[in-house]
Amino acid sequence: MSGIVGIFRRRGVPVQRDILKSLTNFLRYRGPDALEVWTDGGAIGLGHAMLRTTREAAVECQPATLEARLWIVADARIDCREELVGELRRLGRGIEPAACDPELLLHAYDAWGEACVRRLRGDFSFAIWDAPRKKLFCARDHFGVKPFFYALTEDLFLFGNSLNCLRLHPEISDELNDAAIGDFLLFGLNCDPATTTFRDIQRLPPAHFLSLSAIEMRTERYWSPPVDGRIRYRRSEEYVEHFDALMKAAVGDRLRTESVGILLSGGLDSGFIAAEARELSAGDSGVKDLRAYTKVFETLLFDDEGLYARKTADFLKIPLELISVDDLQPFDRWEISPPEPTDVPFFAGLMDHYSLISSNCRVALAGDGADNLMSFQMWPWAKELLRAREWHAFAIEMAQFLWVRPVPWRGLRYRLERIAGQQRTLTEFPSFIAPDFAKRQNLEERWAKGYRCATDAHPVRPRAYESIMSPLLTQLCELNDPGVTRCPLEFRYPFFDLRIVEFLLSIPAFPWCFQKRIVREALRGRMPDAVRLRPKAPFRGDSYVDILQRKDSQWSGRVKTADQIERYVKRSSIGEFARERDGDMARIRVRPYCLNFWLQSALPLRYNLDAEVRDVQTC
Repeated sequence: MSGIVGIFRRRGVPVQRDILKSLTNFLRYRGPDALEVWTDGGAIGLGHAMLRTTREAAVECQPATLEARLWIVADARIDCREELVGELRRLGRGIEPAACDPELLLHAYDAWGEACVRRLRGDFSFAIWDAPRKKLFCARDHFGVKPFFYALTEDLFLFGNSLNCLRLHPEISDELNDAAIGDFLLFGLNCDPATTTFRDIQRLPPAHFLSLSAIEMRTERYWSPPVDGRIRYRRSEEYVEHFDALMKAAVGDRLRTESVGILLSGGLDSGFIAAEARELSAGDSGVKDLRAYTKVFETLLFDDEGLYARKTADFLKIPLELISVDDLQPFDRWEISPPEPTDVPFFAGLMDHYSLISSNCRVALAGDGADNLMSFQMWPWAKELLRAREWHAFAIEMAQFLWVRPVPWRGLRYRLERIAGQQRTLTEFPSFIAPDFAKRQNLEERWAKGYRCATDAHPVRPRAYESIMSPLLTQLCELNDPGVTRCPLEFRYPFFDLRIVEFLLSIPAFPWCFQKRIVREALRGRMPDAVRLRPKAPFRGDSYVDILQRKDSQWSGRVKTADQIERYVKRSSIGEFARERDGDMARIRVRPYCLNFWLQSALPLRYNLDAEVRDVQTC
């Protein structure tokens, strides 16, 4: 998770090297291994803060160049390296198998131009200066694991992977984007993937590239999840074998380092990743230090995640550290604020946990993505069988589904309560929003439409397709990015590997995605059956509500109103938190508090550039 920053003066005004140095030095928390800047003496300048998280990065140096024609700054981990190296070598390029990732990116761009992104796999955020064409080419990976922000004025194009870094430039204002604030108050996030909470700073959406010259700028989507994939085997074992082979490749591409932490829950997804990582690390060239971390409640709530995580870790012989979350306090040290508003009021406590993990390793594997990709819907699958006139398969699979599906009345009370809570959430426009602000931003109509983004729905897996296109997924990745956590810890998500995504969207939804059967079968004999066969069950209680309303919490008495808060919410709503027991409603009602604290802590970000430059020069 290295830090990148760059300045392009479109009118040819020389880049101020001191400002570029100071912005790069600000990123040293992201990349403590090396700080470097480069300018061509004219209108382009690039800065890089190095965090070495792969074996190939041991000799990596950025900004990097190819024959002084192309220059790059990148935060990138390229997967399927053997395949990419092979394609480049067939074109006559002398690429070594151990080439660092920025070198691969430079050669890929030199060989295929803008089309290079369609051949890339992995997590990446990069910018390439094409000197002969006087053009800047920027790209972000398929799911937005690596952030990319930019600001554009008539003369200045400023970019980087840390939002707060861009805010420090003297030509970038702190004016807020009211549409993003409105989305946050309604839905807990900015639903526009191309904007940020700040008017002057934009976000390059996932799976997009940006091409910029002195006279024009163009952005383009280069990838969307496939909707026409069709994988069919005669033997059921072949699905499991294929899936396991792909998971080995996905996890293996993310283990190119010496020390790795696994965020291990008591469930299947992270356990599957742990099992693959353990097997792949058994050889001499594997990870030397593999350990697991599990967040648990010890006293506040009943929580058996630690018990099941311990069963998995002991079975796999992986050291496990349990991290207690009982001590999380709402709005504790809220001056440790994320760059954009978040409705996680115990943000500072979570950052402490990431700091603990980063003290032992620089890479963490997470099981996020499996729930999205294996979101199961029987009716779209049944309609697909009918459309294809597969009458025999339809009859057999519907009978099997009716036989194995959960008993309808099991958990009926819980389901009714959840449905009732969701209906309240969807129908009650938040009363705390300032009427003038709601009118200016047309928020009541926005609320009625919801946060769901328009997508070309998958004919068989519409919910899965939509969930991986949702801004929620991008928000998840960005909240775990060092630009937010301020910890040199790189999160990697094997289930976001393109090979896994394309496979799971192409296999028969039933039986393989029903209750994650394909994962359970792939783990047979590789995980304790107590965990492998454990049904997915709702958490007993709502941790969010219980933490907010714990008896020893004093947060509500510390509320002070920010100067700008009345522009967005009724001042009377600050300081009066209803003791809401429904988790969904609690998450909505706490947003004015989150916004209020964020306005107080995040907006006063200003930086002494001259002092920072002197600090760089003395290092």
